[in-house]
Amino acid sequence: MRVNADRDVCIGSGQCVLSEPRVFDQSDEDGLVLLLAADPPADTAEGVRRAVTLCPSGALSVEDDEG
Repeated sequence: MRVNADRDVCIGSGQCVLSEPRVFDQSDEDGLVLLLAADPPADTAEGVRRAVTLCPSGALSVEDDEG
């Protein structure tokens, strides 16, 4: 799994951080998403997918590994 976060689209709602704090954080400066792990561990997959679904601006996306 590869996670993408578009800070130009992010509105700083924080749903990603609440869904999976091991992968997402928010900048102290502007409140926008900070991606902590672009290639997160497998045990975060459920939380990452929840974050993508809950993101109100559509700033998050996931690419599944091939194979």
